[in-house]
Amino acid sequence: MSLVKYRSFSNHKLFIGIACAVIVAYLLPYYLLGEDTHIRVHDNMDSNMVWYQLLAESGSIFTLTDTTLPNVINGLPRSALPSSLDAMVWLYTIFAPMTAYSIGQTIMRFAAFFGMYLLLKNFTSFGLKLPFISVGTALTFALLPYWPSGMLSIAGLPLALFLFLTIRKDGWNTRWFYWITLCIIPFFSNFVLTFVFFLSIMGLLWLIDWIRLKQVNWALFIAITLMTVIYLVKNYLLIVSMFFDAGFTSHRDALNLGHNSFQRSIELSLDNFLYGHTHDMAYQHLVILPIIAVAFLVASYRRLKPYCLLGLFFVNLLLSMWYAFWYWEGWRFIKDNIMIANTFNFARIHFFDPAIWYIAFAFALAILWRHLWFGKILVIGAVIMQCYVLFPLNEEAKYSEIGTPTFKEFYAEALFDDIQNYIGTNPSDYRVVSVGLHPTIAQYNGFYTLDTYNNSFPLEYKHVFRKIIAGELRKNSTLENYFDTWGSRLYMYVAVHGKNYLYTKNRNQPVPLEINTHALQSLGGKYILSAVPISNASELNLALERTFDHPDAAWKIWLYRVG
Repeated sequence: MSLVKYRSFSNHKLFIGIACAVIVAYLLPYYLLGEDTHIRVHDNMDSNMVWYQLLAESGSIFTLTDTTLPNVINGLPRSALPSSLDAMVWLYTIFAPMTAYSIGQTIMRFAAFFGMYLLLKNFTSFGLKLPFISVGTALTFALLPYWPSGMLSIAGLPLALFLFLTIRKDGWNTRWFYWITLCIIPFFSNFVLTFVFFLSIMGLLWLIDWIRLKQVNWALFIAITLMTVIYLVKNYLLIVSMFFDAGFTSHRDALNLGHNSFQRSIELSLDNFLYGHTHDMAYQHLVILPIIAVAFLVASYRRLKPYCLLGLFFVNLLLSMWYAFWYWEGWRFIKDNIMIANTFNFARIHFFDPAIWYIAFAFALAILWRHLWFGKILVIGAVIMQCYVLFPLNEEAKYSEIGTPTFKEFYAEALFDDIQNYIGTNPSDYRVVSVGLHPTIAQYNGFYTLDTYNNSFPLEYKHVFRKIIAGELRKNSTLENYFDTWGSRLYMYVAVHGKNYLYTKNRNQPVPLEINTHALQSLGGKYILSAVPISNASELNLALERTFDHPDAAWKIWLYRVG
């Protein structure tokens, strides 16, 4: 081994070691604080974490038919919950919820790091020669505030791309453990979120190669087919419920999304291009976009042809436009007449944005490193600055500053144990709804709830549940539109609360409710768990049983009996 190659190899190892230490530091709060960690509420503690836990405790992890779980909406279809072959389900089955969550975060971050590193190192002209760029970019990619339940759906895209490009290049000589990794990814990722698009692109790449080279790359074809089959097997209940008779009509069949004006669609395109979406934020606006702009200037001055960087830049611009215009009113004719266009969100391809931005970031850094006299200093500063931007976005730092509850405070197990003990009968004998807090909190603590948040449930139940909250919806047109056009949150909406469901013990001003308690009773509703006093309880035929508080809980609960 030459001295230059040895030094390059040593630099790679040194930089990887430093990067791994940074990632470990990023993950430490989960392991040091445990249930006292502040973590994301939206599409996390209010939903996915409880879905995993419900399934782990249900006894219905494996089922060949779409059975129902009685503790949610008097019978939640099994297909509304994650697959039995989802790795996170088994982490929640084996470990306590917060431990499972921490392990998931660890897998996600290291998969993001090594996937991006291997992709840049092996499939760019600079990745092997400029280890600081390949490792530094991979580190920043690993520190992104990923949507936790997405697991490898976004964070694992560079790893998947590396595997497929390697198989495309090496064919049947590809190392066996690459094939194993390819088979493992589906169990830690979501098919309909990103990988249906990813595999379609890989299929198109295979077809172009076949036409261009006049020969079939069977190894790549088998890789695409193999991963697709694994996803289909993993999601068999979802596939059946989407394309065959699921035994119920999903509320998704009545979705009515996409009424934005042309001007609003343009604004949303620019907003996504600059700042991203809550589930796939790349934080590209502060460092990455300026670095790319400088790289374009340097390339123009040096008369370079940065086709890759230019292509990646415009791909993300087009993805932002596609995402925004998917909700444009001009699509209504197609969505109203083709069911899959209404029920399946084709805009989700924008979840490719983070991977594309960070690959573009690496290309821009390489231009600056090689073609600017102070480029090395600028590159090092840019990577450090992006780490400085991202590191404080770890969940403990971010959500403790925002002031949302910790895991322990949010689920408040001791508080809800007190409520169950006070009621004194088996939770299966009565039904509850929640006001001012997410219904998944009651679900997590073993209550049988009439309200919920799920991706799919019977449309008929949505219509029945609407009768309970119709009065509150009438008082708030935003909530009414939100419920009627989307409605995956079957919540006891409060007009004055809007979409705020975090009425903690220091935010409990009394509210009047206009709800139909007869409709609530007809579904079996016997108790209301309210995070705020209901000022007109007697008019609604509600009897205040008792208030409950606990020092470890974020909530003070007013327990009302219906009727």
